[in-house]
Amino acid sequence: MYINTSRVFTYKKPLLITFIILIFGLAVYLRLDFLMTVNHHISHDTLNYDTMVRQLLEKGIYAYKDSTPNAQVTPGYPLFMAAVYTLVDYHKHDPFPYIRYIQLIISLVTLWMIYKVSRKVTGQTASLIVLLVCSVYPPFIWSNGAVLTETLATFFLMLYIFVQLLVFEKKTNISALLGGALMGLLVLTRSEFLILILPVYAFHYFWKKEKKLTLRLLLFTCIGTGIVLSPWVIRNAVTLHEVVIASTQVNPFQAGTYPDKNYEDGLVDRHGKTQMEVAKERLRIGFTEHTWQFTKWYTVGKLKYIYANMYFGSGHSPLYPVLPSPLGSELHLALVYFCPVALVAHIRRWRQSIALLTLILIIMTLTRLAFVPEYRYNYTAMPIIIIMDTITGIAILSWVWQKVTKSGTNDPQEGVANYAECTRK
Repeated sequence: MYINTSRVFTYKKPLLITFIILIFGLAVYLRLDFLMTVNHHISHDTLNYDTMVRQLLEKGIYAYKDSTPNAQVTPGYPLFMAAVYTLVDYHKHDPFPYIRYIQLIISLVTLWMIYKVSRKVTGQTASLIVLLVCSVYPPFIWSNGAVLTETLATFFLMLYIFVQLLVFEKKTNISALLGGALMGLLVLTRSEFLILILPVYAFHYFWKKEKKLTLRLLLFTCIGTGIVLSPWVIRNAVTLHEVVIASTQVNPFQAGTYPDKNYEDGLVDRHGKTQMEVAKERLRIGFTEHTWQFTKWYTVGKLKYIYANMYFGSGHSPLYPVLPSPLGSELHLALVYFCPVALVAHIRRWRQSIALLTLILIIMTLTRLAFVPEYRYNYTAMPIIIIMDTITGIAILSWVWQKVTKSGTNDPQEGVANYAECTRK
């Protein structure tokens, strides 16, 4: 049955604006206080980026962990760093503090985009709760201190999701072109997201059953992505004499073949072999001779590594708790462990826009199972998890309330599915 919560969960515009301003005020305070009151650690990856950017600016060589040109990492974040280095005159000023404060601004814009995506798929109350949770979720604050891709990648991801929802709504070539361009920017920042394009439009086809429309939108999305990626692809073809659309880094894939990260298990003789050759041989031997161990590692083992802990950025001291200890860790675990419930709820009622977020989360997770698991990989997934969990949680609470007052539906799954519709304007 339909759960009529629209009257209960509707706010007048001045009150809604007040709530949003208060939440953003809290978000700004926490992020500024964090950046200003701790000592930020510099990670190994950040040092490699720093060397890479200085080499690019001083010698014109784009190379990661090398002095000859390569395409091991996509250029989105290095070019962002290079722009900041140039603007602040890195010979005279440490560029890292400037990058951190720019990332603070980016994180606030991302927070707004998370709210806008929430409003696309659900109502005011759920969106405000999502906004509040994201404003105090510790990794979204700590990440601003890390000179790494997470903050920028999450911004482009949420912007892409918002525009992709508009594409499905407006069905115009221009919106699809823009969505593709944003996908290109996302791929230039984190290459693994390129795999999303085809599943997203496969979902649209099965949802709407409009073959010509789906193919047209897919075509313009690919054109938009191709336009943004083309300078990078051309550079690789001219400089490296090979077609590289994303990156050539193999190490994360090869490192992912070591169960429980035991890099000295001796399963394969690595002498004289490339990383890809080692990886392929390890997978062949692992799944044929150690089937259970490798199956467990490539499922629950890696999932535990990816999602069981929060992302701490590059580290800092003293620890900035954000929420009173241990509430931060408990919040993270509650979000992660409730997520399967949300996934089941939304998969069962998949013909709605929230299912796009469900699909993206599933594809992102499956993709990352192929690589070495790190808890930093859960960072870009957490906005989606927070949105899905909040919608499902409020729907279940609404259904329980209706049952207690004996005026609700008998189907909790229907309550979950209808919540997004019944609370929208």
